[in-house]
Amino acid sequence: MSLLAVPNVSEGRDFARLDRLEAALGQEVTLLDRHTDLDHHRAVFTLAGPAETLADALTGLAGTATVEIDMTAWDGMHPAIGALDVCPVVWLSERRRQMASEVALEVGEKIGAMGVPVFLYGDLASDADRRERAYFRAGGLDSLWQRMTSGALRPDFGPNQPHPTAGATLVTARAPIAAFNLELATDDLAVAREIAAAVREGPDDGISGVRALGLLLSTGRAQVSTNVHDPIETPLAEIVDAVQEEATLRGTYVVEAELIGLIPEAALEEYPEGVPIRDFDPAFHVIERRLKPRDQAGQ
Repeated sequence: MSLLAVPNVSEGRDFARLDRLEAALGQEVTLLDRHTDLDHHRAVFTLAGPAETLADALTGLAGTATVEIDMTAWDGMHPAIGALDVCPVVWLSERRRQMASEVALEVGEKIGAMGVPVFLYGDLASDADRRERAYFRAGGLDSLWQRMTSGALRPDFGPNQPHPTAGATLVTARAPIAAFNLELATDDLAVAREIAAAVREGPDDGISGVRALGLLLSTGRAQVSTNVHDPIETPLAEIVDAVQEEATLRGTYVVEAELIGLIPEAALEEYPEGVPIRDFDPAFHVIERRLKPRDQAGQ
């Protein structure tokens, strides 16, 4: 079975540039999905491949992103600090976990050698404070410059200040997560933020393993944008129910959902028919179904 990787780049509007970034992945990995978002100004690639070729593909993408994307001119809604903003290597079984970690560390070292500082987060973080992406993104790229140049924040690989145009990159190895957004029948950003605060994991409340933001899309809909760190333990139906309940309390409701990339089959357990996932195709967006032909072929 292959490893996966889900690199996020800070470009979601220039499709010629996205084509060049995709070409930088090379021919030795399989591109399972490319999801772009104009408002977030972001694209998410989902790749599958053996460890040795996956590392080369991610390094190629990092090099091209460094040349192609200028973070000094970036204006997306999604929090971001780098051209190649996040680069997780994903293991699908416990026996592949160490291999994924080794690939992530190799990629992090190579990106650092390009002059882009790399911070390890999640299970690869050097201490508890650095586990969450929000720790590095707080205050945006300007704040990161200040923290790094003052010596308050040092990278795991690469220089001690951000790249002049490419910023910095966050790298980890992890199990699959679900990037799952819910759009509301309101344009009230405050409502979306209140709901996000209610469902995200907190010290005493919220849903364990859920990160959430309230955003306002260019379509006029407010959105509750979530990352579900264990979508098998916490299937998407639970997120829908919690957001729907909070929305009802505020006089609105969930119109539809959006999935970024692929998810495990178990994440769809008891998913409600009344909240459609836009453009969702189980044959395309469920990890096990996409990888099954490769596994049967012995790849």
